[in-house]
Amino acid sequence: MRICSRCKTPSPDPVLICPLCHADLARDSEAAIARARLLANPRVSHVRLIVHEDACPACMKAEGDYPKDDVPAHPLPGCSHSQGCRCFYEPVLLEIYP
Repeated sequence: MRICSRCKTPSPDPVLICPLCHADLARDSEAAIARARLLANPRVSHVRLIVHEDACPACMKAEGDYPKDDVPAHPLPGCSHSQGCRCFYEPVLLEIYP
């Protein structure tokens, strides 16, 4: 499920344009914005992809840590879960305190 960061409308994974505000969900979904923020943060060394315990095989296979230049976009290609891709990103930090 993609959630528009502008109007908070949920849409199925294959939908690329928000049906309510017409935002580009490849760029303006909550997951896309979270990914972009993690990649722009200099304190983040890697990004961890977290999956639910009942995730589909494609998501289970993709679970793990990724270098910043190799983080997969959400929704994951091949996700077959009935509720859509429910993976999320977690930062791996270089330092915890300034």
